[in-house]
Amino acid sequence: MPRHVHQDAAAGNATGTIQWNGNGSTYPQGTEGEGQEHMLEGQGAAKDDALHLKRRLGLFSGVALIVGTMIGSGIFVSPTGVLERTGSVGVSFAIWISCGVLSLLGALAYAELGTMNTSSGAEYAYFMDAFGPLPAFLFSWVSTLVLKPSQMAIISLSFGRYVVEPFVGDCEPSGVAMKLVAVLIILVILVINCYSVNLATGVQNVFTAAKMVAIMIVICGGMYQLQKGNTHHLQTPFEPISQERASASLADIATAFYTGLWAYDGWNNLNYVTEEIKNPSRNLPLSIIIAIPMVTICYVLINVSYLTVMSPDALLESEAVAVTFGNLTLGVMAWLIPLSVAISTFGSANGTLFAAGRLCFAASREGHLMNILSYVHIRRLTPAPGLIFHSLIAIIMVVSGSIDSLIDFFSFTAWIFYGGAMLALIVMRKTRRDAPRPYKVPIFVPFLVMFVSIYLVIAPMIDQPKLEYLYALLFIISGLLFYLPFVHLGYSSKIMGNCYAFE
Repeated sequence: MPRHVHQDAAAGNATGTIQWNGNGSTYPQGTEGEGQEHMLEGQGAAKDDALHLKRRLGLFSGVALIVGTMIGSGIFVSPTGVLERTGSVGVSFAIWISCGVLSLLGALAYAELGTMNTSSGAEYAYFMDAFGPLPAFLFSWVSTLVLKPSQMAIISLSFGRYVVEPFVGDCEPSGVAMKLVAVLIILVILVINCYSVNLATGVQNVFTAAKMVAIMIVICGGMYQLQKGNTHHLQTPFEPISQERASASLADIATAFYTGLWAYDGWNNLNYVTEEIKNPSRNLPLSIIIAIPMVTICYVLINVSYLTVMSPDALLESEAVAVTFGNLTLGVMAWLIPLSVAISTFGSANGTLFAAGRLCFAASREGHLMNILSYVHIRRLTPAPGLIFHSLIAIIMVVSGSIDSLIDFFSFTAWIFYGGAMLALIVMRKTRRDAPRPYKVPIFVPFLVMFVSIYLVIAPMIDQPKLEYLYALLFIISGLLFYLPFVHLGYSSKIMGNCYAFE
């Protein structure tokens, strides 16, 4: 079936989206290949060039995307979960540092994959190279319908909670109000990302800078408390918090990693937009090397700051650790903390949607999702249909879901595919020995991250099985029911045909 460009008839010119035709060339309807070179990435674009998104992200934007996506609501709520599951302050710090090291190693392995294959889509592109279309389809199936939307929903719900909370005093925030605010913020971010890549990256840069200022407020407050000698809760770090939490099981450690890694998630988001990075062989690994250690240091110092004014028991009892910290240290300026969390979550949600739209674009142009999701706005060069699709699913999850269940489901499923990406790198070291690799990690790195991911997936299932894990596995397997008829066999009903292209 040939692919078409959606025209805005009322405008009288091409203001809609641009798409590939059957042989890979790109053109608006009726003007095949004419005058379109300026819209394609690369010098000397010819009429038969495949569609590319323009390279607009430099080093600073790359660092901002990673930092801005990683630092969301997690560090403001996850310390409670990590401390509860580890049972001691010292072990919780070990988990936070280990999560940072694991994220850095995983991201460096992704940097090799991303500089070897500079297509957008991250794991999707790497699975296509290493294993073929079926694993790539299963990843796009799960990520498009569950992982990225659930991530967006969790962040937006956290934003809603911290925005509503200052207006209700000591009362519990209204669930309806929180969800309305979450839906509103998804729509605002959708408009920003559909309107302009430069606007989306500009917003990301500004909000990343703002959230770093907010984090420095917390860190400086903690350092001031340390200078005053408030180190009581840090003097015996490995002493159990209570007899009930005297030791942590293997499953406890794994689920503590889930909670900590949720705060670090986003370390691979730059790989989703590789086609839009200037000089990716340099800027991709350099952005990772700068951003992730920065985030790790911030997270450790923030946890130290919390414990300068709160006991471990008080930290466990707090539903919003950062807000409690602000109330104890900032006095009349305590309102800065909810504002800081709102800024942080907004920037994280913006970066999440920015990356998610590119996954839809990459998968649909390979025929693994509806063709319409690979459309790009003809003037703004934004993957608008993919962005809208992700936002709609995220809104459905906001309306019907809860934060805790979404986090467990997200973390379990995500680490299945992170481990798969490490296996893809190992496989391609054998099958694509001569492929250009501008950046290369030691071979122990993907093996180490893969073994850790296997542990993170298997340990909770054995020791503390939950329905969320079963649902995740069943959802992955259910992708086969769609792959076989619609992708492998190429079946297309009249209804599916209407969904796949504008006629």
